[in-house]
Amino acid sequence: MTAIRLALIGCGGYAGAHARRLKANPDCRIVALCDTSDVALKRMLETHLTDAAPAPATYHDIPAMLGEAKPDAVVIATPHTLHFEHAMAALEAGCHVLIEKPMVTRAADAHTLAARARELGRIVIVGYNTPCTPEFRYLRALIRGGELGRLELVHGYLAQGWLDGTRGSWRQQPSLSGGGQAYDSGAHLLNSLCWSVESPVAEVYAAIDNLDTPVDINSAMTIRFANGVMASIAIGGNCPANGSHMVYLFDGGRVEIDGWSGSWINLWRGRDRIKYPPITTAPQTPDDNFIDAILGRAEPGTTPENGIIQCELMDLIYESARTGAPARSKEAHQAAVLDTP
Repeated sequence: MTAIRLALIGCGGYAGAHARRLKANPDCRIVALCDTSDVALKRMLETHLTDAAPAPATYHDIPAMLGEAKPDAVVIATPHTLHFEHAMAALEAGCHVLIEKPMVTRAADAHTLAARARELGRIVIVGYNTPCTPEFRYLRALIRGGELGRLELVHGYLAQGWLDGTRGSWRQQPSLSGGGQAYDSGAHLLNSLCWSVESPVAEVYAAIDNLDTPVDINSAMTIRFANGVMASIAIGGNCPANGSHMVYLFDGGRVEIDGWSGSWINLWRGRDRIKYPPITTAPQTPDDNFIDAILGRAEPGTTPENGIIQCELMDLIYESARTGAPARSKEAHQAAVLDTP
């Protein structure tokens, strides 16, 4: 079998983790790196790809890299607001795409990207932590199968020392980040919510606090999904005690779970706690899932549709925070108008 030819677009930050994972996967080979920074390219080669043979070619220009290296697939780990442009360029070059979270930073762009991926028959996976974990796959199967009855409520928080940890970086520049902590680490928790509930968002009431920065640091939101599930979420970016917790309340039981990385799960059926939930599948990284999906060995852990729902959620969060009033999706707004006597 010929190894998948893969390129990295963006070589700073978390791109190193992608490089390590993909270098260890025998079914792919990293053939090219692209970044505007010579320092980032050099660090990637010297830190993560020292034993790559041959060494990946390096580029500063994405079209040149796509045209000359001709990768089969790309991993995009650039600043958030650049994701749409870079992903569309990769799709047009015939590549499958693994894109770091958030997929894009505008719901309209999310719909455009998803439609183009369908037209071209390309796989697009979003690099969220939890969809490839056995714990969240088990939780979603519980929700889908109705084993604990009807899911009614979800409550969760994510805490991180994000404010100090990202000072001076592009993550606190709205033109590159698209938002603050809710769009960065908070995206993992919010995607865990959207991925498991599997419903469009109908209405959001949100408040944010920038703590004298250009982007949101702390946020609190109440969410109503179109399928009736309600959620309350707090995203904290000024707490040194990193952590996450989510609780799913069914009419026949309860599930508590790590919403950031899916590292643990607790289960109650009725009033009875199940000491060891029957989880038998193995964990997988988004990178390995990406390669397996390209080769037809696995279903993508995430799809552009997951990115659409989260982008629509983020648009509503920021709209509600800006206006001080609940923000409704177009569908929910139209339904409310029709119900008005």
